[in-house]
Amino acid sequence: MNRGFDYREVVPDASAGGTLLDHLARRHRHSTREEWRARVAAGRVLVDGVVAAPETAMRTGQSIVWRRPPWEEPEAPRSWALLYRDDDILGVAKPAGLPTLPGGGYLENTLWSLLRRCHPEAAPVHRLDRGTSGVVLFARTAAAGAALAEMFRRRRVTKIYRALVAGRPVEDAFVVTHPIARVDLEEGGSAWMAAPRDAAGSRAARTEVRVLERRDDGTTLVEARPITGRPHQIRIHLAAAGHPLAGDPFYVVGGGRRAGALRPGEGGFLLHAARIEAPHPRGTGKLAVDCLPPPGLRA
Repeated sequence: MNRGFDYREVVPDASAGGTLLDHLARRHRHSTREEWRARVAAGRVLVDGVVAAPETAMRTGQSIVWRRPPWEEPEAPRSWALLYRDDDILGVAKPAGLPTLPGGGYLENTLWSLLRRCHPEAAPVHRLDRGTSGVVLFARTAAAGAALAEMFRRRRVTKIYRALVAGRPVEDAFVVTHPIARVDLEEGGSAWMAAPRDAAGSRAARTEVRVLERRDDGTTLVEARPITGRPHQIRIHLAAAGHPLAGDPFYVVGGGRRAGALRPGEGGFLLHAARIEAPHPRGTGKLAVDCLPPPGLRA
């Protein structure tokens, strides 16, 4: 059990004039309308600091707080290792299965929460998917965080991954440039997938891939360098190239989703952020942090 959490938001223009219940049910579809009604009736939702009723009229800019009581989080590995430390930056090794940040039912079983017990100043500057292991950078100062965020935006950060894929790529090195877009799902919600180049909302993406080892079991160990930083980019691009990650429960050949798969956050594959390079925020040279791959990703 965790300690619960206060979720905070501000009423947008689109909800003005409607009721609190309408706003919650429309904006937060992880719960049904009746579930939201029960929470409001129990006094767990405040509007501008006051316990509200389901029929409370909304105005733009009002503050809403949902006081979620403690809940039992899904299990996750809680081990991590400090790979690099200076006055500005922490380089941390994340195990597969541990979320980087809160979300999806996780609050305290996250890398950030565990790290802050030793380094309360730490703030993440990027993230890895829950099923991915490897290097994550955290800033220790606001200046370092702003500098690193700008480097990510300007593509001055080099990220090198290792992955185990299904099949045997014909070429020893190739580049994948399939656009990626958020696609609405029939059952509700959406997910990032490979998209046609003229699809509405598609984003350009580029991943450079190099074969490291072809294995007797029909899998191939590859190195992947994402030049852009789209969600699930490496998984989508390798699948789009005909070689999805071995054991990927969501993405299949072509970069779409497996029939019946609900969300890409589940694990079951081997993908590891082995190295990250960037100019140091203080301008004192290059920052490079390595993380040894797990056994299945070693040549």
